[in-house]
Amino acid sequence: MKKYKILFLFLTGVFAINSCDTSDLELSDPNQITPETYFANESQVQAAVNAAYANLQTVGLYGRLIWYMMDNMSQEQADNPQMEPDKRTFMEFTFNSTNGEIRDYWDTCFRGINKANFVIGNAGIIDEIPAEELSVTNRNKYYAEARFLRAQYYWMLVTRFGDVPLRNGDFTQREGKPMSPKAEVVSLIIEDLEYAMANLFSKGAEDNGRATKGAAQAFLGKVLLYEKRYGDALTSFGKMSGYDLESNFYDNFKEETEHGIESVWEVQYDLTLGTGAKWNGPVGGQGQNHATFRGQDYGNLNWFNCYPSDDIFDSYEAGDNRVNGTMYFVGDSYNNGNNVMVAANFLAESVQKPRAWKKYQNYYKQTDEAQESGINAKVIRYADVLLMMAECENEVGTQATAIGLINRVRARAGLAALSTSLSKTQVFEAVVQERKVELVGEQVRFDDLIRWGRAATFLSGTGFQAGKHELWPIPDGEISSNPNVTSADQNPGY
Repeated sequence: MKKYKILFLFLTGVFAINSCDTSDLELSDPNQITPETYFANESQVQAAVNAAYANLQTVGLYGRLIWYMMDNMSQEQADNPQMEPDKRTFMEFTFNSTNGEIRDYWDTCFRGINKANFVIGNAGIIDEIPAEELSVTNRNKYYAEARFLRAQYYWMLVTRFGDVPLRNGDFTQREGKPMSPKAEVVSLIIEDLEYAMANLFSKGAEDNGRATKGAAQAFLGKVLLYEKRYGDALTSFGKMSGYDLESNFYDNFKEETEHGIESVWEVQYDLTLGTGAKWNGPVGGQGQNHATFRGQDYGNLNWFNCYPSDDIFDSYEAGDNRVNGTMYFVGDSYNNGNNVMVAANFLAESVQKPRAWKKYQNYYKQTDEAQESGINAKVIRYADVLLMMAECENEVGTQATAIGLINRVRARAGLAALSTSLSKTQVFEAVVQERKVELVGEQVRFDDLIRWGRAATFLSGTGFQAGKHELWPIPDGEISSNPNVTSADQNPGY
């Protein structure tokens, strides 16, 4: 339940910093809070760590924009006429280096990194807090949370931009950081996650909403899978314990069943904690901003800007119960069974649509989204882990084990088990299929298409250009404000 969610506290004077490193030095401004005067007890260390979580909630990320960006690029949804043009640019791959949403994504990730680095980079001061005030175990746990979050933000950056400026908690360089190779950034991500694995608490021993040991193990496994280090990825995944699939697929996307047995890592929203700062800017992560607009944006009874694409709908096998856990159709009940979806509920500017999103919608318990939603965003859940494990097992030659993992996911979906005699190629295609229908609308498919080398084929005719749109452009604002990043650092094609 939500009562155990962490309350994000925002140290405005400390964390109102932009994407350029010049502002890192503002941490010693005598008119603001400084590390020397601030870090005096455990509650202050925890508050600083809490602030690093908050940028995941922003409109620039899971509050709103990341849903459109990733779901549109992957063509998992079709757009209705009322979808805003700036969101449609991701569906059509017409964005460029002036795109405001891409700049917001860049800025809010780097602000999150700066907040994490405020803890990591001031470890020497935090270490001086007496043990009776802050135990070594808790101190290391807070460092691990900060490093987990830094890894999260950097992962979101390198998957979208490739090379990016690397900030590791060193505040001595006054000017902005230059671009670092993606491999160097990934190396830091792995290092951070290994530290997090060793020092975070297990899910059962931690408050809901905080990073856990299992989340770090899953996240590291994912990074290693992307790096094609399949055996190492399996080792990391294999350390996870206490996770399983929900018996009901749709329980993953309701508010009352958050943090269940399938939940590995979620971005938190809780309307009871306040939403007064929801429009205070898309990148700051300051103030009370505990609402996501995903429900209102996607809801067929509300803005209805988009709906699941024909390609997605056509990909389900007959009898797959995930269809009705993912989409609404005419005749479906909602509002605790008190209402029924009628044809008029699927009109988009007088154009009849065949289906609508059900994942992450509040209609199961109410008749209207009322703009704000408190449903958490699932970043990693155990079904995703099982399918990543299956992919790794297939690559290392243990096809039978891979098939068994896939069949666990298929069984929950009400589908027959796959044959144990499938070839390596057939097992891989089964992984591709299951990831497509299991994780639709969860911001993973575009990255899957890129890492599998299938984007150019699948996205043919959408505007996607191979050699260009695998990455986003470096925002013009970074090039103009960071003296160590120039137009020569721009990604190919932009």
